[in-house]
Amino acid sequence: MKIEVLGTERRRRWSLQDKLQIVEETLQLGVSVTEVARRHGLAPSVVFTWRRLAREGRLGDVAPTFMPVKITPVPAQAPSVTSPSRRTGLIEIVLGRGRRIRVDREVDAEALRRVLQVVESLA
Repeated sequence: MKIEVLGTERRRRWSLQDKLQIVEETLQLGVSVTEVARRHGLAPSVVFTWRRLAREGRLGDVAPTFMPVKITPVPAQAPSVTSPSRRTGLIEIVLGRGRRIRVDREVDAEALRRVLQVVESLA
């Protein structure tokens, strides 16, 4: 197998310290966010986002947010005489307040997405 690197990433990585320093610059009296952004080669929208995240205390957030998951084994069931195919790969989504959605690996992804949107809107 041959792997070629066809280009480099165009996106610059800013350290948390750099971001905080840039945000701090924008807080100085008489300084415009656009001016600071241009000086550092950034789009003003990026700096405005960093300012908002800093206000919310989330500027340093880099880890993804995960939902708690509980995996429990499902006891195997004997195949039904009336149904030649056995349901395998059962997925149970626990939504809270006693609501659960169970699907198997044959579920239509688009249909499941629509069901989850409806359930979400009822929450």
